[in-house]
Amino acid sequence: MEKEITKKYSNGEVTIVWQPHKCIHSTLCFRGLPGVFDPRNRPWVTIDGAETESIVEQIDKCPSGALSYYMNSSTLEPITIENTTLVEVLPKGPLLVYGNLKVKDAVGQEADKSKVTAFCRCGQSHNKPYCDGSHLKVDFEG
Repeated sequence: MEKEITKKYSNGEVTIVWQPHKCIHSTLCFRGLPGVFDPRNRPWVTIDGAETESIVEQIDKCPSGALSYYMNSSTLEPITIENTTLVEVLPKGPLLVYGNLKVKDAVGQEADKSKVTAFCRCGQSHNKPYCDGSHLKVDFEG
């Protein structure tokens, strides 16, 4: 099992929270905002590469929740959305559920999820019920 590391990057206004163990490598972050997210660099997050508003908009598109943020002027509570739940099937990928959820796993543990949660469809994830990107290794069709 991958070590659960959390890294934070702040510009004084917003703090990006990066949890690599949750990443499904959708590439949405660096394709959408390459001035901030560049996996070829170390560190791969350059917080001064864009305005706070652009950073927040891009992080909101992260399907796994590996990237999140909080505004430094507010509490450290996670940002949640308050709208209708939406389910999206990604071709050859996970099932994305947008909204506030309570997820109960196979052993009865409950977890509160907000924004976007990626659920495994290929059956190969080592982090079930969540997607860990294993569908890429097995050429999942679905």
